[in-house]
Amino acid sequence: MSKYDPTDVSAQDSARADAQLRRKLSRDNERDDMKWLMGSKRGRRIIWRQLERAGVFKPTFNTNAMTMAFDEGNRNEGLKVLTLIHEACPEHYQTMVREANEHRKHDDGNNRNDH
Repeated sequence: MSKYDPTDVSAQDSARADAQLRRKLSRDNERDDMKWLMGSKRGRRIIWRQLERAGVFKPTFNTNAMTMAFDEGNRNEGLKVLTLIHEACPEHYQTMVREANEHRKHDDGNNRNDH
């Protein structure tokens, strides 16, 4: 049997405040985790790979609706990560982009020398 009493407004307010506090603490933890991860070059490489794999930087159009829906779902998760980065540590985003471009130039230069 449930202890819920629809007439106990005080308990409902308290439960609502507790839930709100838990959501805030969870968001704060998520932001702190992202700051920690983006604070290192290795962490930024991991996040960059995840954003690329999620398809954040490319269109998801496909003539097959199910494939496009799947790709949009992946992209949506990547966009959530990108939003978190911009909220938690926007200064690290530019660093991550610069490092990814430097890495890409280095890889492109090595690939041209192999041919």
